[in-house]
Amino acid sequence: MKNKRSMQEPTFLLLTALADQPRHGYALGEEVTAISEGQVRLGAGSLYGTLDRLLSEGLIRIEREETVDGRPRRVFALTEEGAQALRVESERLRTALREADRRLGTNWTPLVGGTA
Repeated sequence: MKNKRSMQEPTFLLLTALADQPRHGYALGEEVTAISEGQVRLGAGSLYGTLDRLLSEGLIRIEREETVDGRPRRVFALTEEGAQALRVESERLRTALREADRRLGTNWTPLVGGTA
């Protein structure tokens, strides 16, 4: 990653969604919703705007372009730079999580599935 700023959540989730396999835009939106357990739903404008930015930053690439039912569809893949950026952000989040756990101490119960 070019700088040390933390990633915005949609960027982190999109890169995570591409970490295991290439996906087209609609599938990426669905995968982001699944990864976030329904907490993040990207509208078309946010989704494709973020994908265009990630393309220009070299974090993702177009794996292939297809035509499905007469409509063009781009399939996106993670680049090595994108994978490295995801690793860096994942480690930053792990460090923050460990610190939160340390500060909370032993007197707390983790939430499962977003509910108490």
